Amino acid sequence: MSGPNPQHFRALVLHGAKDLRLEVRQASAPQPGELQIAVRVTGLCGSDLHYYQHGRNGDFIMRAPLCLGHESAGTITAVGIDVRDFQVGDRVALEVGFPCTSCAPCIEGRYNICRSLRFRSSAKTFPHLDGTLMELTNHPADKCHKLPAHISDVQSALIEPLAVCMHAIRRSNPADAESVARALSATRVPEETAALIFGAGAIGMLLTAALAATQHFSTLVVADIDEARLRIAASLPFPLAKIRTYLLPKPASEASPQAEEDLAQQMLSAFCLPNGFSRTYDCTGVASCIRMGIYATGPGGAVVQIGMGGASHPNIPLSAAALREVDLIGVFRYAARGYPDAVALMGSEKFQGVAEKVATHFVRFEEGDRAFELAAKGVDEQGKPVVKVIVVSGREAEGHER
Repeated sequence: MSGPNPQHFRALVLHGAKDLRLEVRQASAPQPGELQIAVRVTGLCGSDLHYYQHGRNGDFIMRAPLCLGHESAGTITAVGIDVRDFQVGDRVALEVGFPCTSCAPCIEGRYNICRSLRFRSSAKTFPHLDGTLMELTNHPADKCHKLPAHISDVQSALIEPLAVCMHAIRRSNPADAESVARALSATRVPEETAALIFGAGAIGMLLTAALAATQHFSTLVVADIDEARLRIAASLPFPLAKIRTYLLPKPASEASPQAEEDLAQQMLSAFCLPNGFSRTYDCTGVASCIRMGIYATGPGGAVVQIGMGGASHPNIPLSAAALREVDLIGVFRYAARGYPDAVALMGSEKFQGVAEKVATHFVRFEEGDRAFELAAKGVDEQGKPVVKVIVVSGREAEGHER
């Protein structure tokens, strides 16, 4: 093993709903094949917020104290034996899913659907596997991704959610969207290919930016009920991309299926898309958005389900999808190519300025409760919209607080 080995570190540990404690833990040397990492930045995810508020995330219920966080990056402080290609001082992003590596999905590179997968900060398995909201952690070297020097700490905190977006893009196969649109055009003149993104949160904005940067669609429409967030989405630094926004009405207590279909048609009319969107990406998990997405997607298109925060049993208009061969594509986290794709895109010139739009708030490690409360409220004390909260450790907090 090489490098210094601190004896103690602090961790933010959730003991129950809104019972977050700052604890001191004993450090241990990295095992063979592991790296010891000083965590510099950790973004708060929607699943973290569910655990903090309710002590559970859907069906996954905490049965013991759990350290949250999984959107992390940091600096290597020690290298375990049998580890090559890493050295003390390297900056890395942490990929936090641990599959069996031997089942059929793992062999195919789809380890995210491995039945034995364990994920840091998740209560799905017991004993729980602690997350990365800690100052120091040991992590498998093969799940660490070296970061080039020009990727900032702010950018590094967004590698994990961007990996989700890159996996969603791969799953949705946008390359064939143009051919579908051309076939639908009565005049045989290639029409615009458009994608609809429900949700202007961190995933929605990063997905919009990734689609704009990779130029898969000529028009991107971001829909949300929050006008302030839509303004941020519209300001993403892609002057050549057509990024449009659509303000959805606040959801009624019981929206009728006809009202949702009518709203989908209104969106299509507003953007002159008589043949519908080629792809719809739902980043909300809200049942009404899923249904509107089916109605708004054109024949031969696809609805890509990324968000998981809404109803677990939405009433889906399957006939509206089946009769027009609209595919329903599920997305769960990311697979083998997610992180490499995300690091490459985040470090590219075309993606500059995106992270600063998405990472809206930075909070010191010692103020864990404030970080979660900011994420829960959605606006800060000055009324500024909260998109992504980044928890910053140690000296890295200097100059990042906002």
